Amino acid sequence: MTHTASLARIHLNLRSPLVQRDLRDAGEMHRTLMRLVPDGLGDSPRLRSGLLYRLDVTENATTLLVQASSPLMPDRLPVGYGDMDIKPLDPVFAALRPGLGVRYRIAVNPAKRARLPLDQKDKRGSIVPLSGPEADQWWTRRAAEAGLQLRTLLPTPLEPARRRAKNAPAMRHSLMRYDGTATVTDPAPLTAALLAGIGRGKAYGAGLLTLAPATST
Repeated sequence: MTHTASLARIHLNLRSPLVQRDLRDAGEMHRTLMRLVPDGLGDSPRLRSGLLYRLDVTENATTLLVQASSPLMPDRLPVGYGDMDIKPLDPVFAALRPGLGVRYRIAVNPAKRARLPLDQKDKRGSIVPLSGPEADQWWTRRAAEAGLQLRTLLPTPLEPARRRAKNAPAMRHSLMRYDGTATVTDPAPLTAALLAGIGRGKAYGAGLLTLAPATST
């Protein structure tokens, strides 16, 4: 089965007021990026488009990675927002095979649902963010379910994703970035995880998994 998706890299112009607004407000960032996919996708346009994103910050640049299974339209990026280039991900999917060594990066929202007393079993517990070893165990488990056997992992806490607009519903997603090396164990669930993302908070910068060939030492 052939899977089609593309990955855009937007090298952000940090002097842009719109960029600064979106970096402060995950809801505004979501709205800006949803303009890059086609209109008329129904009641769940993010899900239908497969749009995921991740913010990568280094000493030299702030880059927004945007992935979608729908066509991405760079002409819809606000003027002065940044430089955008797009590449197809089909070669990545085609290269996946058991035993392949890869380097990975992902920003996730490690969380679990709190257990409730037996007399409240008809209700759902609140979502509890995870940190430290619990978060590492969460990512290790989710990676295994996605067809990746982790070899190394390096956790980096990120700024939580928040909405800051007036009258917007309160929202806060804790974010943790993981970098490391892994071995592909099953390409089918891994492809599905690459396309759909992993965990919660996918509309707000979590869940996008990127892979690169592992370098030999």
